[in-house]
Amino acid sequence: MARRSLPWPLPALLAWALCWLLYLLLWRTLGALAAMLLATLTGLIASVATRRWWRRVLVAAGFPLSLAFSGHALFAAWVWLLPAAMLLLVYPLHAWRDAPLFPTPPGALDALPAAAPLPAGAHILDAGCGLGDGLRALRRAYPQARLHGLEWSWPLRWLCALRCPWAQVRRADIWAADWNGYQLVYLFQRPESMSRALIKSAEMAPGSWLVSLEFALPDVPAHACLRTPAGRPLWIYQAPCLAALAASQAA
Repeated sequence: MARRSLPWPLPALLAWALCWLLYLLLWRTLGALAAMLLATLTGLIASVATRRWWRRVLVAAGFPLSLAFSGHALFAAWVWLLPAAMLLLVYPLHAWRDAPLFPTPPGALDALPAAAPLPAGAHILDAGCGLGDGLRALRRAYPQARLHGLEWSWPLRWLCALRCPWAQVRRADIWAADWNGYQLVYLFQRPESMSRALIKSAEMAPGSWLVSLEFALPDVPAHACLRTPAGRPLWIYQAPCLAALAASQAA
């Protein structure tokens, strides 16, 4: 059964209330600065539960902004830059047009090997690996593969490397990195990113696989489309994808 999410803006209201409760409980014992930073970090963690990037920013920024306007605590002016700095570390401006953090649901890729078989030792890339949920799902699907992750946010890259010590995780721009040499590239991005993914697929060797959770390549016929346990589409393409696009347009 698919898990039902809370209607918006209830997740934001609950996250802000939790941050305020934590702040009020801690500010007398730890001090206002420590309480503010811990409550802001709680908001950042809670933002992961929402799917759209703008909702993540609202959830994460709600507490520090409301605290700034509340007058509850008086800090030096530079202190208010700390929550903003924490937001930019986790969600850097460079990556705002991509998916800041879309966790791959557990078991979402279990059926992938049947549609996209790979030999033992194949190199797989999770492009935009976030906290490593996609890498974990890929490891479960391809236990003998060599897994690689690229993530632009260095805190997320660091946390991903801690959670996935068996994978090679690097901080890099997924659109500038070379996709050649990978037998499978996995994406869980945004619809707006899929045109760029199609162009990047030209770097992939013929016969390699491009897999996208939920969002399809524009106008390219898929090799297969699976359904995850939650009902999301898992789009599977075989390189060269641009040749498949040209063939579909010529037909």
